[in-house]
Parts: sequence; structure tokens; C-alpha cells
Amino acid sequence: MAKASATSGKSAKAAQPFLTDIKTLRERARRHIEDGAVTAAYRADRATVIKLLNEALATELVCILRYKRHHFMAAGINAEAVAAEFLVHANEEQQHADQIAARIVQLRGEPDFSPEGLATRSHAEYVEGEDLVDMIKEDLVAERIAIESYGEMIRYIGDKDITTRRMLEGILAMEEEHADDLASLLEGLAARKK
Repeated sequence: MAKASATSGKSAKAAQPFLTDIKTLRERARRHIEDGAVTAAYRADRATVIKLLNEALATELVCILRYKRHHFMAAGINAEAVAAEFLVHANEEQQHADQIAARIVQLRGEPDFSPEGLATRSHAEYVEGEDLVDMIKEDLVAERIAIESYGEMIRYIGDKDITTRRMLEGILAMEEEHADDLASLLEGLAARKK
């Protein structure tokens, strides 16, 4: 008997439609069309997500500025290759900032590019560094901060905002790659000193 009721329970579940019926989807899409990409199915706290994204935007902007300074200030026998890497990272951080700003606008928010308070909104610090090794270390610290912050944001958002989560996961992967590049540069410089 128990087996039969379990089977009938399965067939009742299987009869449930996977998607909302087309008529309902169409009606929902017409409601609140001024909200653009943000539909009734959006489950995250939009204000909180926009705040987190603006903090991430500030972090990326500070990282761009720090990498640009390091690119131009790199000096010494190994400076050319390291300066080139700093520039690559600055350009990739710019892409992240652009992605984040675009997502904030999609969520009907306003990206905060104001230089006033930029360093306070950023999770990473702007540290100039004394020499090439110092610069690499400061950039590596900033990347490690970004890795932790993006990981926390991704866990917070979960499946409540899949688009933002996927964007952040892509950025996180790039930040991990940056950290790995910088760690390799440090190892390479240490090996040359021996």
C-alpha cells in the first residue's frame, strides 16, 4: 500500500508544469514594464544588491588607479615585464567596473563614480608601494581582499539574483587569476635575487 501511494505522489508531481503558463508569463511581463529587467520574479533585496555593487565598483576603481600608478612607477631591472602585467590588470579591472556599473543600471540603480568618498566605499586600499616588490605585494593584498569580498557577495546573493551572481563569479575568477599572476611575479623576483 505504501508503495502505491508513493508512486501516485510522484505522478502528481510530474503532472505539475515546470514553467508558468504562457498567458500568465505574458501578463506579468506587461505589468510594471518601466522596471525593465527587474521582474516580479526578482527575489533579492534590490537596494542591498545595488549598495554591494557600488562598493564593488569603488573597489574596482581604486584598483584601477593603484595598478595604473604601479604601471607608470615601476622601476628597476625587472620593471618592464612587471609594468606590463600591471597594465593588463588595470585594463581588466576597468572591464569589471564597466560590468558592475551596467548591472547597477539594469537593477534601476545609479552607479556611484564620485571621487568623494571613493577610498571609503572601496574594500581595497590605495597603497602606492615603495619599490617593485612592495607594489606587487600591495596589489596581491588588494586581490585577496577582492576575492574574499566577491565570495561573500556571491554567497549572500545565492539564487535570488542569478544574473548578478554569475557576473560576480566571472569577476571572482579573474581576481583569482590576478592573485596567482602576482604571486608568481613575487616568486620570480625572489628567485632572481638568489
